[in-house]
Amino acid sequence: MKLGKREELKEDFRRWAIERLRSVPPGRARMEDRKLRERLRAHLLKRKIKRVLLYLPLTLEVDVRPLIAELRRKRVEVYVPFMEGASFRPVKYRLPLHKKRFGIYEPKNSRQYRARKIDIAVVPIVGTDPTLRRIGFGRGFYDRFFEKEKPHIKEIIFIQRRLCRTSFVVTERHDIRADILIAGKSAGDFSLPGL
Repeated sequence: MKLGKREELKEDFRRWAIERLRSVPPGRARMEDRKLRERLRAHLLKRKIKRVLLYLPLTLEVDVRPLIAELRRKRVEVYVPFMEGASFRPVKYRLPLHKKRFGIYEPKNSRQYRARKIDIAVVPIVGTDPTLRRIGFGRGFYDRFFEKEKPHIKEIIFIQRRLCRTSFVVTERHDIRADILIAGKSAGDFSLPGL
């Protein structure tokens, strides 16, 4: 299958952004994650939320696990993605966690703890463009989830260790859009291939 020009550009940008995220040394990543978590924490606590969708991080994503523990102590209902086919559903965070495909950790499957409404969804990103739409790892799990669940979510926050953004539009209408972006320092400029 031949990709169109925008899809090719999106793939080039995704590769560029992942390379930038991989270049952050582990010690530096922990320091930056702590600062980003604090910014996220301040925003969440200011909103007096009852239910939040977070995630269990991959290596390139901001580590929000300490924030999950704190929110649970404050009696906030924390939900995380539970992969189902080509999408996911939010399930209540609880231990033990199990490593699943793509190296993602998940709690045990339980339909009993299904969230109906979410105050804030915190979504990790690989990059974004001027439309503030998400570029992820390219599997479409978040896009398919938000296509159905967006009416039940009040606010979407993107979070990223290094700001990987392009000045030209590479996303499509189905890519989810954030209300807020929390990111570390800029990873530099992505330029068009061949220029």
